[in-house]
Amino acid sequence: MALIVQKFGGSSVRDAERVFNVADIVTSKYREGNEVVVVVSAQGDTTDDLIEKAMELNKNPSKREMDQLLTAGEQISASLLAMAIEKLGYPVVSLLGWQAGFTTSTAYGSARIKRVNPERIKAELSKRNIVIVTGFQGVNKYDDMTTLGRGGSDTSAVAIAAALHADLCQIYTDVEGVYTADPRKIPKAKKLDFISYDEMLELATLGAQVLNNRSVEMAKKYNIELEVLSSLTRAKGTIVKEVSNIEKMLISGVAKDDNVARISIIGVPDKPGLAFRIFSKLAQKNINVDIILQSIGRNGTKDITFTVEKDKMDAAIELMQTYVENFGATGVVADDNVTKVSIVGSGMESHPGVASDMFEALFEANVNIQMIATSEIKISVLIDKEMGAQAVQAIHAKFFEQIGQ
Repeated sequence: MALIVQKFGGSSVRDAERVFNVADIVTSKYREGNEVVVVVSAQGDTTDDLIEKAMELNKNPSKREMDQLLTAGEQISASLLAMAIEKLGYPVVSLLGWQAGFTTSTAYGSARIKRVNPERIKAELSKRNIVIVTGFQGVNKYDDMTTLGRGGSDTSAVAIAAALHADLCQIYTDVEGVYTADPRKIPKAKKLDFISYDEMLELATLGAQVLNNRSVEMAKKYNIELEVLSSLTRAKGTIVKEVSNIEKMLISGVAKDDNVARISIIGVPDKPGLAFRIFSKLAQKNINVDIILQSIGRNGTKDITFTVEKDKMDAAIELMQTYVENFGATGVVADDNVTKVSIVGSGMESHPGVASDMFEALFEANVNIQMIATSEIKISVLIDKEMGAQAVQAIHAKFFEQIGQ
């Protein structure tokens, strides 16, 4: 007998037919003698619909009240799934995040999990109940409902798996696993049998939408083996785990992130301390910076260019314009018509020439590179947004199609 945590996304429970499909998946594991805990997201576009309803009434509602509203989506899913499982004749109970022991920080809309007390879940499992938990939510020290941000149900599932020392955490979605690229955009994308935590974390951070990056961080920290698989086809999925040196792949995937903007501070005096002052101001406003490029100082000045999330661009520009005269710089320019394309692979640490192959693919596709960032297992480039799809196709062909991987 194993203890299995299963998470189902919004598309998996979007209507009655799919809810019964999920109920069948859950009860099949239960019939095998396993203990089963299920985490669910809100149905389909429910979260977006609730946000729209809020905007009809108040264009600037408090984050607390938004959390009170948005937690209703997962509660609906959990209750409906429990009803479907009851209909199939199995013992089941649904729990809200706070009932399942989730205590979070006070940051409404983007709370962090501080603790999971699994005693209620354990008590229900001891009664041989299937336990369904609302994902994406918890309760803070003020007894207010909080949400964990987009993709938070993945994090909820991994947190429960860690608290219960589960044998497996399965993340069900609408694709059959982790692919070398988005299979909806790249028809020749290949499904991976396994991928390392570090590779999956990079891909999740760089725009791949299969798993939430916070959930991967947590899985790695607590060594929780994840399986990403489809609730629609039930085919074998992709295992996310710690991999050996023998298992490491040269390149595991290509990702594209359109949620990026480039900001340049022009004519910064070439003297110590100004980079610190610039980026400390951004950090104080919780504006995360990704790729950074600083030109070689000439004529006593240099340019500093960096990328931020697109929805933080205006705030970053306003902040930099406020301080630009204090820095002694000449101006600030920005561009959100850009995209970031990346390759990820733990094998590139020991294989020279990967960057050369990537740049060759972009050259052959007539794609101009604006900025480059690298790490041990990642190479990212910033390019014109209109060239994004073409760039992904060219890179994927170079690494996965021409050499028959």
